[in-house]
Amino acid sequence: IVSNVLNSVESFPFEKKPLGRALSFLPLNHIFERMVSYIYIHSAISIYYAESLEALGDNLKEVKPMVFCTVPRLLEKVFEKIMSKGAELTGIKKKLFDWAVNLGLRYNNRTSNGMVYDVQLSLANKLIFSKWREGLGGEVQYIITGSAACQVRLLRIFNAARIPIYEGYGPTENSPVISVNRRGKDGAKFGTVGPVINGQEVKLEPDGEICVKGPSVMMGYYKRPDLTAEAIKNGWLHTGDIGVFEEAKFLKITDRKKELFKTSGGKYVAPQPIENKMKESPFVEQMMVVGADQKFVGALVVPSLPNLRNWMRENGIEFTTTSEALRNPEVLKFYKKLIEDFNVFFNHVEQVKKFELLPEEWTIETGELTPTLKLKRKVIMEKFRDRVAR
Repeated sequence: IVSNVLNSVESFPFEKKPLGRALSFLPLNHIFERMVSYIYIHSAISIYYAESLEALGDNLKEVKPMVFCTVPRLLEKVFEKIMSKGAELTGIKKKLFDWAVNLGLRYNNRTSNGMVYDVQLSLANKLIFSKWREGLGGEVQYIITGSAACQVRLLRIFNAARIPIYEGYGPTENSPVISVNRRGKDGAKFGTVGPVINGQEVKLEPDGEICVKGPSVMMGYYKRPDLTAEAIKNGWLHTGDIGVFEEAKFLKITDRKKELFKTSGGKYVAPQPIENKMKESPFVEQMMVVGADQKFVGALVVPSLPNLRNWMRENGIEFTTTSEALRNPEVLKFYKKLIEDFNVFFNHVEQVKKFELLPEEWTIETGELTPTLKLKRKVIMEKFRDRVAR
């Protein structure tokens, strides 16, 4: 862990700021937040602990952090809340909000969109995005995200709004960081987890599995030499993640090896890229792609109820209960069209042919999410096996 802390600091240095503040709210028993806490201490940054996830919004405004670590699901929640408030605006305020969002979605940190765009974005930051920054305390210089893939559109729009988000990657078994996007010219590329940090050696197996060697690789699994022998071979930790290098520098995760499934036709499907793409819709809160040993790919979809209610109201459809709404023929027709529109981004085998709408959001408390808000796929499959069977 110490070697990973030192190598991470060397690769992504924080300014030593005795008056700098970090807000911590991820579980400290998970390696990501624990290791980053050591980085804060090393960098003389004070750590403030959030009261709860529910109080996070108030704590951000109170603490005014310079830095915090998060997971993509929480960034999605923040964005959804911003967009929900934007939808309530009217007149010129609504037009300005939509204009700023569209500018943000075009942002590219590696190429210029031209002088006119830069002037417009500067104006959008003054009129609209400044309020977004205030909502996060107004002093954020770094947000580090990991644990799962972050939607590229969120990276674009938040960075355009001068809310710098840096996506990184690493498993617990590596203590954990393998790579991270960073500040500076050519230090970051949206959609990747950045360059490999100092002290790590990375290679890709023929099937794309990411393997890492270095001082931060674990000694082994506690009292499980069998599992250790499977994971570490000749000093190389086999992460179980599939990836590629872009521009021979930026590591991009394409999926978890264990999450790949094969259809009855013998074709492999990677669920995460499909889920992440479809969650770009404001009407999709959560989603899990299924289809192992089946003829086609299906999906369990948790709709965004606030946005669905608004859509129903705008289309003259009465909302009574959530269950009734999700059985409404017009709602089903709407989601069928939504999924079909996203299917064009995938090949025939990967396209979602059937779906089920679920009324309750998946949470840590109800058992479908891990403490870092990742899907517990086996739990969800078992819990909704009747729905999947349809």
